[in-house]
Amino acid sequence: MTTADLAILSLIVQSPRHGYEIEQVIEERGMRDWAEIGFSSIYYILKKLEAKGCVVSEMEDQETAGPPRRVYRATERGMAAWRAGTLEAISTPVRRTTPLLVGLANLPGLPPAEAIAALSRYCRGLEEREARIRTSRRAARADHRTPWHVEHLFDLSLTMTRAELSWVRKLMRRLSQRTAGESHAQTV
Repeated sequence: MTTADLAILSLIVQSPRHGYEIEQVIEERGMRDWAEIGFSSIYYILKKLEAKGCVVSEMEDQETAGPPRRVYRATERGMAAWRAGTLEAISTPVRRTTPLLVGLANLPGLPPAEAIAALSRYCRGLEEREARIRTSRRAARADHRTPWHVEHLFDLSLTMTRAELSWVRKLMRRLSQRTAGESHAQTV
């Protein structure tokens, strides 16, 4: 089960939901900062979970204006898959593979000024992510219906983003010092 599958299944385990409601909760909880779930993939994942027997769907009774919606509910098989997936996720460290690591492995081939400029753009992206997470957390705190564990998700996301930002800034300082040292050695 992918992270996105487990994330969507967990929302259905918490409460039966229709696709648009799942999208709303994903947005409210800032889930896209830690689970790769595109809007268009929600229905694909729901169909996949239904085909695996993890969820069943039915059209809701027409109590509201607008078209009827398909509501998804977790099955016993879905509950078992959710439980197993959740226990696996919180008990097994996963090796991180990111484009940043590949880029860092190739740093020696780049002129230092170019590398520093690229890393500076990376830092701006992290700063934007941090701001998005803080905004989402404030909104979740204002919505007193948000489950208690969501605060911990925001906290971990912020902690990891801030740690990565600090690490990249330190690397940029080292590259700058190294560049300054090489320039000084060339003039001597």
